[in-house]
Amino acid sequence: MNSARSAAVAFLCVLLALLVGIWLGGHPGSLPGPVRDAFVEEDRALRAEVVETIKENFYKPVDEERLDDASLKGMVESLDDQYSHYLTPEEAQQFQESVSGEFEGVGMNVEEDRRGLKVLRVFDGSPARKAGIREGDLILAVNGRSIAGVNSEVATGRIKGPSGTTVRLRVLTPGDDRSRTVTVERARIEVPVATGRIVERDGRRFGVVELLSFSSGAHGFLRREVKEVLDRGAEGMVLDLRGNGGGLLSEAVLVSSLFVEDGEIVSVRGRARPKRVEDAEGDAIDEDVPVVVLVDGGSASASEIVTGALRDRGRATVVGTRTFGKGLVQEVEQLSNGGVLDLTVANYYLPSGKTIGRDGLAPQVRARDDARTNRDEALPVALDVLLDERR
Repeated sequence: MNSARSAAVAFLCVLLALLVGIWLGGHPGSLPGPVRDAFVEEDRALRAEVVETIKENFYKPVDEERLDDASLKGMVESLDDQYSHYLTPEEAQQFQESVSGEFEGVGMNVEEDRRGLKVLRVFDGSPARKAGIREGDLILAVNGRSIAGVNSEVATGRIKGPSGTTVRLRVLTPGDDRSRTVTVERARIEVPVATGRIVERDGRRFGVVELLSFSSGAHGFLRREVKEVLDRGAEGMVLDLRGNGGGLLSEAVLVSSLFVEDGEIVSVRGRARPKRVEDAEGDAIDEDVPVVVLVDGGSASASEIVTGALRDRGRATVVGTRTFGKGLVQEVEQLSNGGVLDLTVANYYLPSGKTIGRDGLAPQVRARDDARTNRDEALPVALDVLLDERR
């Protein structure tokens, strides 16, 4: 019976091809209305057939909603793009909570890894630090659920929760044979978006300003720190973007505008998106003040836009290690079932016309901090670059 059914479907496909001409790819939407409707109906029938067969014959009870979610996830995963995700309604809620600005968690910055989350920074005095989590560790599971392949916002949303509650994290330190599970009590984490200080090097005063994220309003906090160190006599500036995983495009443009007076910062274009150029907003600091951008493997997305713009415009020297490599634009679309489609739609292009690419941006001067020591081995290299420019 199944073979007869397959033969009938095959005959129908041949007949359709003869009636409307051979369809060389493209989307069913490009076909005439009645034929398109036939394809859509056939697809629905096939999906229903597979679901019904699984429900009736699989050796364990089946949740049909889970089957639907898995089907949608598989469709997006077939794009082979690590930043495109289908989020179930439950995951969509976690996504919204993770970007809501409420920061009740364990006190660490992370980036997406194929095994889960990689820890970029652990804040001093935070619950994560007290639990023995360190930079470079991998978070593999949250409350017993693997987060391998899970969207980073969803994964961090699972870690967050009301202050005073606990969360179990399975942690792997690279080089260890086995992972460990730690229980961490959540707390409200007070972390400044930007910090600034004066550092002396061979009798000269330099400003070191650190930006932790590109959240809304971040450029304002950074501007205040930049102004303060300049008022205190800084002769040059280190913009520290290490461990900064990015954020809003608009903030990347505004942060770049603190150092670049006018002209192109970045452009955006995709297959279905016209080119859009983002220019500097003006009111930058004096161009005679030399700038170094300090980066590492945790500097991603908006951090890479700023780094690439300042480098390409000849405004800064890039010091550190190769950046993360995320030059893609995502758009989030709400779906009718309450879920979310987080889809990559375009590339960022630097003023040079090149994309950031998966390999990230290479530093002009290499400097690596050793996370196993209490010293900062990379910052002195950045300061020496400023010193050379001031001699």
